[in-house]
Amino acid sequence: MDISLVELSRLQFAMTALYHFLFVPLTLGLSIIVAIMETVYVMTGRPIWKQMVKFWGTLFGINFVLGVATGITMEFQFGMNWSYYSHYVGDIFGAPLAIEGMMAFFLEATFVGLFFFGWDKLSPRAHLVVAWLVAIGSNLSALWILIANGWMQHPVGAVFNPVSMRMEMTSFYDVVFNSVAQAKFVHTVSAGYVTASMFVLGVSAWYLLKGRHIELARRSIAIASAFGLASALSVVVLGDESGYDVSLNQKMKMAAIEAMWETEPAPAPFTAFGIPDQTTHTTKWAVKIPYLMGLIGTRSLDTQIPGINDLVQETRQKIVSGLIAYDALMVYRADKGKVPPDVKAKFDAHSADLGYAFLLKKYVDDPRQATPAQITAAANDTIPQVFPIFWSFRIMVGLGFIFIFTLGYFFYRASFRAMKFPRGALKLAVLLIPAPWIAAELGWFTAEFGRQPWTVDGILPTAMSVSHLSVLDLLLTLAGFVTFYTVLFIVEMGLMVKYIRKGPYQDVEETRRWMSVHEHRLRTHDGNLPFVNPAE
Repeated sequence: MDISLVELSRLQFAMTALYHFLFVPLTLGLSIIVAIMETVYVMTGRPIWKQMVKFWGTLFGINFVLGVATGITMEFQFGMNWSYYSHYVGDIFGAPLAIEGMMAFFLEATFVGLFFFGWDKLSPRAHLVVAWLVAIGSNLSALWILIANGWMQHPVGAVFNPVSMRMEMTSFYDVVFNSVAQAKFVHTVSAGYVTASMFVLGVSAWYLLKGRHIELARRSIAIASAFGLASALSVVVLGDESGYDVSLNQKMKMAAIEAMWETEPAPAPFTAFGIPDQTTHTTKWAVKIPYLMGLIGTRSLDTQIPGINDLVQETRQKIVSGLIAYDALMVYRADKGKVPPDVKAKFDAHSADLGYAFLLKKYVDDPRQATPAQITAAANDTIPQVFPIFWSFRIMVGLGFIFIFTLGYFFYRASFRAMKFPRGALKLAVLLIPAPWIAAELGWFTAEFGRQPWTVDGILPTAMSVSHLSVLDLLLTLAGFVTFYTVLFIVEMGLMVKYIRKGPYQDVEETRRWMSVHEHRLRTHDGNLPFVNPAE
């Protein structure tokens, strides 16, 4: 097995996924924020809220288009670089992707067109329905993608068919309502809401620093801070739920995130700081908070979280069990399904561990010929790189608490201090615009890198999933993808900066009409019209 082929395939998919995920969180969050703003517009009829909807909707549209372009290109790789994976689990993995395309993406794409071109053709209430359908479509799209990804993290509702040599779905319900998938969905979309809120907050803060579009900026900060604070707090709660699922279903990932080399007495401490050393299986300069990890990871005082070294020993036993299933599987293939009952019983008893025998394919063509040293090496391969996972998780969590503090402060100033914001706070909000993307990418990295060496956890190793391509093919396509995605990213940034600098379009005639209709409400006690910003 050519390891360089596997690593290049991983790198290519990682690069395209990370690029694509630059667009996803903002799309998820802005769709909801824009729908909220349009709801206020329909309720109040004030032109400034329509102005806000059109302005932030334009930025959403730019991001949406670029996200679609990068997402479609990324999916081609399942047939290009991961053909054996597509063959092996396509019956399960393909179903939610197909539903995402038919139900969510078509819904979203159709109503995006109505959102942008239906202002003069639809009534305000009908256009509001369109805005919410766009938001629902965006989030449904994320749901089905994360159901597919959640199944890879925790494969349920499927069994291996020794005759067809493929995984086959046994329960669509179990796949859809997979606890890992549901936890990932709510956690991911909440993180997207925080990303969009911090983006709206930062851009609005920039307007206030420049003295431009004051009323739009203040109202946008009020919406973003309230929505963002609720979302940031939910990220903490939902992240805890996601972590609990990891401790149940992906114990090695949990141990790697905590750099927990040895099983410790319950409840285990949380390592706030440390330098994990993969060679010695120790964590240097560890600063631990007693009991915290046990309470978070198990929600109990007496349940242990297994350490990496103990999990490796469990994996070694599963490899040995998987070899029994693999031997029976070879009989299946040789006899074309006509298998003695004792062989079938042997396979059924050990089939759950078959994927662990496949880990030996990295070292030997026939896993049954593996030496004890190779079995030990395969078991050690199930330890992901601890240092990057350990720190990516902690940086993500640290940024999350910064977002809570920032959004909470602006919510307080918007609600109880007449929307008066100190310049220092506004500058901080501008500086923090990129931070949610950093946190989102680190979270995605932790989830995906932490399940290595598996493509489908416990079933299909990454090393078996790749297509039979040449290294040159991969280098050329990797360069092509990186170039293409970089160009798209530059285009995205250029368009976003252009429209932010340009600012919102103000329909003066509509504003005048609204003021004339509501003139009696605007007049002061002496009968004169007070100064009113036309944007209002």
